[in-house]
Amino acid sequence: MRTRNALLLCSLAAMLAAAGCSTAPVSPVPPLAYASPPPATVAVNEIFSDSYGPVEDNGYALPAIPINKVDKRFHRQIVDYPTNEKPGTIIVNTPTRFLYYVLPGGKAVRYGIGVGKQGFAWEGRAYIAWKQEWPTWHPPKEMAVRRPDVAQYVENGMGPGLRNPLGARALYLFNEQGQDTLFRLHGTPEWNTIGTAASSGCIRMMNQDVIDLYSRVRPGRTAQVIVQQ
Repeated sequence: MRTRNALLLCSLAAMLAAAGCSTAPVSPVPPLAYASPPPATVAVNEIFSDSYGPVEDNGYALPAIPINKVDKRFHRQIVDYPTNEKPGTIIVNTPTRFLYYVLPGGKAVRYGIGVGKQGFAWEGRAYIAWKQEWPTWHPPKEMAVRRPDVAQYVENGMGPGLRNPLGARALYLFNEQGQDTLFRLHGTPEWNTIGTAASSGCIRMMNQDVIDLYSRVRPGRTAQVIVQQ
């Protein structure tokens, strides 16, 4: 049984390593069921603006983020967030550029995010099937057509590091049918893109934020993610 489980895990890892951010079509998802208040009604309880200093992580020296240059709305913070979703659910609200990690008692951790450009968007309900520290980046072939400078990474990938577009962490979303959506929640070295539509479809976070989110998530079908457009 252990050998079989190891083979299944290796197969999953290989499949994920071959995928990058993309907008490939996926199976239909069920209608969303959530109650998320508009941003103006969300009360801030605590802001973690001092959480963006330099970080030593798995042999990598993440530089400090000049957080004073990032709109304070996009700093990590605890907010009032009444919702029908269970604690541990991740709700990505792309129009407002916020990602919420639902806590008990009508609270949530709110992170600022960067989202996909127009035409590179996905919405629906999924779950986090896999997560990885300092991932290898495999751009999809469609991106290599648009950007020949990244074509060299399609097959072998760009190794982990401070310049890797996936940053310090990546969380991989599968749909309810167990299929890879090719949609990721990941870090980015480009902290100045938080709050903008600058990526090729995936949701990017400041590296210090994605490390925090990563520590809260246990992969599996209970790790639900709702992406709102």
